[in-house]
Amino acid sequence: MSFLELKDLKVHFPIRGGIFNTIQDWVYAVDGVDMIIEEGKTYGLVGESGSGKTTIGKAIIGLEGVTGGQVTYNGVDVTNKARSRRSEYADYNKDIQMIFQDSTSSLNPKKRIKDIIAEPMRNYFNYTNDQEKNEVIRLLEIVGLNEEAIYRYPHEFSGGQRQRLGVARAVASSPKLIIADEPTSALDLSVQAQVLNFMRRIQEEYGLSYLFISHDLSVVKYMADDIAIMHRGRFVERGSKEKIFNNPQHIYTRRLLSAIPQIDPLNREQHKAERRAVEKEYQEQQIHYYSEKGRVYDLQTFDDQHWVALNPNDKIKQSEGGN
Repeated sequence: MSFLELKDLKVHFPIRGGIFNTIQDWVYAVDGVDMIIEEGKTYGLVGESGSGKTTIGKAIIGLEGVTGGQVTYNGVDVTNKARSRRSEYADYNKDIQMIFQDSTSSLNPKKRIKDIIAEPMRNYFNYTNDQEKNEVIRLLEIVGLNEEAIYRYPHEFSGGQRQRLGVARAVASSPKLIIADEPTSALDLSVQAQVLNFMRRIQEEYGLSYLFISHDLSVVKYMADDIAIMHRGRFVERGSKEKIFNNPQHIYTRRLLSAIPQIDPLNREQHKAERRAVEKEYQEQQIHYYSEKGRVYDLQTFDDQHWVALNPNDKIKQSEGGN
């Protein structure tokens, strides 16, 4: 069942200049995006730096203003209403939380861990002091930290531990959806796996949905049910995890897949050759994927639960190739 939906979402930023600081141009950070997030599911959003994926997360949570389009939550239009103090949006503010990429700056260095994690509880629940403390300890245990951590400050923890604290704080308000913005990008592989496993365990316990934002397709493959590939402010491909990994159609998707490191040394040279071939196709065949102005084409239905942004002139040929 869907409960959060984006319809033709746009987030544009003005470029100002001149003597009078007038608008000279626009940056189309998000340029018409549709997305449906279902209860208990993980939606993976993948793209390189600058693609617009983080801007989508910030627009949902209210850290960026929406220029056009609509955000609906349980059928109610909440566009630009996140962080509103009006009572009708209280559930939205409680139910949508975010885990930030930079765990250091997202945790107040002047507060003890008990107060950092308890802050959302104090906003939304009437816990006694003992109830609040017990809930903080329970959340710490879920993410693999012990009771002693409540008396410490953020700088006393490693990067991986701070990211676990960020997860615990995001869950403290008992949300329905957590937007995870590159939550493991700064961590080494072993710590990445620990954090991802904690997130999956919490998802099962709380029935959470995730919007999992990352540049790393291999990480998203582990977490996501459905995936959207984002480039130049638009989706270039969208579909189930199986469709994206087993039958990628857009050249940009194939570029990202070819960038995944190969462990097997016997296939390393073959992988390099395939990556060079994909890069050559990307340079030579852009007419099939981007307009003359470099804009990503609209998504077309390619197959069941699979959409691809292609030149409209290629629609019949590409659809036949997918059947």
